[in-house]
Amino acid sequence: MITVIEQAVQARLVATAPKVETVPVTLCYDRADPFAVRMAFPAPATLEGVEVSWTFARELLESGLDRPTGWGDVRVRPYDVDRTTIEFHAPEGVAIVLMLTVELHRFLERAATIVPPGLEHLYLDMDHSLAELMRDPR
Repeated sequence: MITVIEQAVQARLVATAPKVETVPVTLCYDRADPFAVRMAFPAPATLEGVEVSWTFARELLESGLDRPTGWGDVRVRPYDVDRTTIEFHAPEGVAIVLMLTVELHRFLERAATIVPPGLEHLYLDMDHSLAELMRDPR
């Protein structure tokens, strides 16, 4: 049984300069963390020159395909009929990417085959999560 999916997609990184750059992005969904999706940016696309991953709610991505969603570090909204804007807010600045909405839909459909939306709570391992919280960090 598949418990993790990864999907490579192209994102258009919108800079403050008139240049718009295309970068490969990896979307990941793991049944072990059923409420979240992860979006990884390769080292060449980041200010630090190292891979950067953002983890945020799957529901945020789903909702943002239809209407502006999010008030925190990650915000998702439709750009036009074919593309979706995802904004990442950090102390270093804001990164804005445009992605094909059809690719995001495809990713979410694949994630739904692993954990159907609304049933995430059935896949949580509370014993493991509590053990991780109580673990001595030393």
